[in-house]
Amino acid sequence: TGVTNSPATPEATGLEVDKLSRRHTQRHFDAYIGEILRRIPEKDRTTFKVVVQDSYETGGQNFTDDMIAEFESTYGYSMLPYLPAYYGYTVGNNDLSDRFLWDLRRFVADRVAYEYVGGLKEISNAHGLTTWLECYGHWGFPGEFLQYGGQSDEIGGEFWSVGELGDIENRAASSCGHIYGKRKIWAESNTSGGPAYSRSPIDMKQRTDRFFTEGINSTLLHLYIQQADTASYPGINAWFGNEFDAHNTWFSHFDLFTSYLKRCNYMLQRGINIADVAYLIGEDAPKMTGLQHPALPKGYQFDYINAEVLMLGANVAQGNITLPHGTTYRVLVLPPTDNMRPELLTKIKRMVNDGATILGTPPIYSPSMKNYPEADKEVETLSRELWGECFDKRGVNSYGKGRVFNGYTLEEVFAEIELVPDCAIAPSEPLLYNHRSTMGAEIFFLSNQSSKPIDVAPTFRVESGLYPEFWDALDGSIRALPEYEVVEGGIKLPLHFESLGSGFVVFRTNALKPTSTANNPVATATEELTAPWSVTFDGKLSSPEGVKLNKLTDFSKSADKELRYFSGTMNYTTTFTAEPASRTVLDFERVECMAKVYVNDEYAGGVWCEPYQVDISKHLKEGENKLRVEVVNKWVNRIVGDMQLPAEERKISLTANPYNASSAIPASGLIGKAELLYFNE
Repeated sequence: TGVTNSPATPEATGLEVDKLSRRHTQRHFDAYIGEILRRIPEKDRTTFKVVVQDSYETGGQNFTDDMIAEFESTYGYSMLPYLPAYYGYTVGNNDLSDRFLWDLRRFVADRVAYEYVGGLKEISNAHGLTTWLECYGHWGFPGEFLQYGGQSDEIGGEFWSVGELGDIENRAASSCGHIYGKRKIWAESNTSGGPAYSRSPIDMKQRTDRFFTEGINSTLLHLYIQQADTASYPGINAWFGNEFDAHNTWFSHFDLFTSYLKRCNYMLQRGINIADVAYLIGEDAPKMTGLQHPALPKGYQFDYINAEVLMLGANVAQGNITLPHGTTYRVLVLPPTDNMRPELLTKIKRMVNDGATILGTPPIYSPSMKNYPEADKEVETLSRELWGECFDKRGVNSYGKGRVFNGYTLEEVFAEIELVPDCAIAPSEPLLYNHRSTMGAEIFFLSNQSSKPIDVAPTFRVESGLYPEFWDALDGSIRALPEYEVVEGGIKLPLHFESLGSGFVVFRTNALKPTSTANNPVATATEELTAPWSVTFDGKLSSPEGVKLNKLTDFSKSADKELRYFSGTMNYTTTFTAEPASRTVLDFERVECMAKVYVNDEYAGGVWCEPYQVDISKHLKEGENKLRVEVVNKWVNRIVGDMQLPAEERKISLTANPYNASSAIPASGLIGKAELLYFNE
């Protein structure tokens, strides 16, 4: 069609493949991936395992080689008389033209899913490769996002650490994964625009955690640029993405963030996702995402579901809509449309008869021209039977073992079926959650999306006989939660979360014994570190003389330009004598931007977000203890400092530089108090 791929450099720009044709997909694979397979011996490509399909951003498509014959085979009528509708002309009447165009769009979506995504998967698998697909698209995406992703081996969403990109894409990916039985649900994570090198992991935590609560459980960080020139700093960068590469000032501390991500990924891949509501997205195409109509009350989870999964795999057991891999839903919500094909409505009717609960208005006709007008009559007949007396008014109709609700809110439906919240949270609380269930354990991930600390007391829908623990993904620690109450609807727990705090509440039978009487123990004593600090500097482009500090202050406010515009590693050292305690925690008021702590030359742990605390108990000795804190800051300080120099004196080298001599610089170093917190447990 003349459409070329983008964005790409001129050398990497070429024609897009016909995405409605498996034959052309095969040729594209052979001409591109095939060349890699032929040119690199198998023994030398042991890490080449996956063929990646990025997000669809290249416009629509509405024709292919065998279109006319295949369309007639699918819908039972010839598309030839209706071709003028491609150009906006009415053929027959508006209704017939609309039905043809509905069939056309549905045909294209089906072919993109099966011929392109499914075709590439089949071809790749034959060569020992798997496929990885971002199952959504923009700017002319012609598919149906759930069906599209369902045909790939693995799927991914995407989110940026600033802005709105990801607000619908990740739920699209996680819903696809949940209904098609894919354990790993990836996301291209923390892509971003905005000023280069301006973010560190703390700036990425809120949205990272948000999308963990929406079902993302495999993190693909964006982006890492291999820096071939080891003498140029920061080096090559892009206008998009966060700089996760080895030239970044905080790369030496990057493992603090990736360890957190790995722990979250591991926990969120356990067992089965728990969601109470499946929102049917409808059958029309193209479709980028679904609707939540009516809105879901807080304290419940949902997935989008499509006709294909309902038709091919859904059954009903004990009132739950059940998929072959174990995922279940208590309520199916129909889209706010008045049409549905008779085959799907027949399946829904059978599910209600078997005990399913449905919420929605009745469809009254088929949107397709297939079997028209008989299909319309069949749809209305099925709807009148299924909805009964509430066909055209608010009400509830019992049909077989199940019920159909019309005109109800989900709160009202939940009350009728006695379904309490999965994680009861007050509407005003900035807490989000995700729930996984595995043999012997209920796993809840909780995220405070507020920049302020919060105290909450959610009620978790779990059975008595399970005991709660807090699994901290920041440091891998596990502690029992002794304060809980068995109440109607589950187990109620008082919890405290720091600014943007998060963690796992795990209920299991063989829980740890409590070491405290409180869920959130308070220090029995505190002691401020008052001995002077010595600070040395190690930067790639500058290393100022060391300084001594009686007070921890922000170096970005220093009158000394060498300190103010320093970027790199700062080593703080001091000594202290600790009081006896069962547990001793080192607490910093503020860290900019990441730090690793060494006590008596032993690594004790690191910090990159609140609370800036490290348990140092097992590294202490009697008498005087040595403390070294290795702090890294951001490149921005050095970049702005260099911009104030004459061009010939500048040392900074980067591809995309948004800064000038008057740009603001971020805070730098340890700031405020450093204290020892003593706990006698």
